[in-house]
Amino acid sequence: MTAPRADLSAVLEKTALFSSLTQPELHLLAARTVRKLFSAGELLFSEGEPCSGLHIIVRGRVRIFKTSASGREQVLAENVPGESIAEIPIFDGGPYPASAVAVEDADLAFISRRDFNAYCLEHPEVALKVLSVVGARLRRLVGIIEELSFTTIRQRLISALIKLAQNEGKTTARGIEFQLPSTHQELAHQLGTVRELISRNLMRLQAEGLLDVDARQIVVKDMKGLSAILEAAP
Repeated sequence: MTAPRADLSAVLEKTALFSSLTQPELHLLAARTVRKLFSAGELLFSEGEPCSGLHIIVRGRVRIFKTSASGREQVLAENVPGESIAEIPIFDGGPYPASAVAVEDADLAFISRRDFNAYCLEHPEVALKVLSVVGARLRRLVGIIEELSFTTIRQRLISALIKLAQNEGKTTARGIEFQLPSTHQELAHQLGTVRELISRNLMRLQAEGLLDVDARQIVVKDMKGLSAILEAAP
C-alpha cells in the first residue's frame, strides 16, 4: 500500500537515520519509499530469508527475535515508531539474522535494498548514521549475552521487576504497584526462558513475602529485599 509522498517525507524526517537530510533530499527518498501494513502477530520477515530492504516503523511496535531448534524464543529488541529495522543485511547482502513480528497492528515505511544502497552512495552521511545505530544495537546485544551467560532466571526476573517498579510503579499502602506490560509467556521470551519458570519464580518471590502477584498485577512489598538478592549475587 502506497501513501502520499508528503506523509512519507514527514515519516523519514522523524527517523534518526535521515534527520540530517534536506527537504529536497527527503522528497527524493520518499519517492523510493512505500507504506506497508501488518496485523498484530503478522511476520515482517523470518530469520534466514533474503533481505529485501529497510523497514521504518511509523505506528505500532515490532519485536525482533531468534528461535532455537527446540522452538524457544529469545527477544532481541522491541522497536517503536521512528526506529529502523534490519540495517546490517542491507549492506552485507546476507539474509535476515533474526525474525520480526508486529506486536500490534503496525504501519511501516519500506525502502528496497537496491534503492537504499544507491541512496547511501549519494549521501554518505546516511551510511555513517546507520553505523551509529548498528553500534548501539551491538552494545545492547552484548548486554543480552552477558545477562544470559552470567545471571540466573531468578536474577533476571528480579532485575526486570525492579526496573518496572521504578519506571511504572505507583506507591500505595500495599507497596509499589504496577502491571506487567506483557504476559508471562512474552516475559519469558524477553528473559530467555519458559513461561513455567517465570510463573514459578513469581510464586516463590510471593511466598518469600517480597511480592503480591495477581496475574499481571504486581505489588512489590519489599523493594530493599529484592535489591538485596541482586546485590548478594556472585
